[in-house]
Amino acid sequence: MPKASQLQNINIKVYHGYGHKHNMMLYGHTLQGKPIIRKYYGNNLFKNLYQLLRIFFVKPVGGIALTLSWGNQVLKTVSEKDGYFKFQWESETDVPAGWHTAMVTLRDNPCTSTEASVFVPHISQYAFISDIDDTVLISHSAATFQKLRVLFTKNPRTRKAFADVVQHYQMLAHAYAEPNVTNPFFYVSSSEWNLYNELLEFFSFNKLPSGVFLLSGLKRWYQLFKTGGTKHHGKLVRIARVLEVYPKQRFVLFGDNSQQDPQIYAAIAAKHPQQIKAIYIRNIKASKKAATVATLTPLKALGVQICLFDCDEDAIAFSQQIQLIPEAILPV
Repeated sequence: MPKASQLQNINIKVYHGYGHKHNMMLYGHTLQGKPIIRKYYGNNLFKNLYQLLRIFFVKPVGGIALTLSWGNQVLKTVSEKDGYFKFQWESETDVPAGWHTAMVTLRDNPCTSTEASVFVPHISQYAFISDIDDTVLISHSAATFQKLRVLFTKNPRTRKAFADVVQHYQMLAHAYAEPNVTNPFFYVSSSEWNLYNELLEFFSFNKLPSGVFLLSGLKRWYQLFKTGGTKHHGKLVRIARVLEVYPKQRFVLFGDNSQQDPQIYAAIAAKHPQQIKAIYIRNIKASKKAATVATLTPLKALGVQICLFDCDEDAIAFSQQIQLIPEAILPV
């Protein structure tokens, strides 16, 4: 249990929550010290490196008692050894679609609190679950030197998305939707929670659809060279949890074959075939193309559409072919 003096310097870091009336979720970490916010987005290599290193100089603190205020409801939890905490609850009142606010507070220091956002999707034809690295963001995940070079020398505004991926995702977000009501996106990645704000900035700067991010455990500075190397079983669990929260919603999965996405998505689709409309895999590793086809082809017998693509132009054509987007839709 932290000392009273330590509680004066605890920062509550919360991430976007999600759910519906009967199954709400919110995640976060309790950290020692003030939050680290990037203020530099230029091209200076050393400044970018410094900004990145600061993100990994975090000190998680476990055993912190927390309270969540949701309307008239008050929930309690305690952060785990690595600082991670989770609230899961059922709302006593109806929760309309859209973004809602909650307040997370230190139980032993009520002056320290953080506002959290919780997303309740509109009822839509399809929802989308997408990997990030090498599916949306050019990351070179399977090549350690290239991956670290890009991570160390770039920032959220200078890193690159794949050609036409923004157009494709914007089309999917707005297809068959009411004005100002987009189809929901969930971004599930093996990248660490350290990079949460970096990813939010990248997605906002590139005008990718907003959504809920589900990332991997925090890493400390001495684990920096292992960034993105989290075991992929955790990714499978996070995707399965989203499907369980929305059992009546059908999903489309996006990933790539640089690592384990085909195997993870095949396992998900085999267990939840009625919830999976289609699986898209970006063909990053040509040497894995045959293995990717062999992994995903059996899913067609379950009614799952499969798209293995080299460029987003082909993926867009496939989305039109299976009517995820109308033929005449224009990018937003």
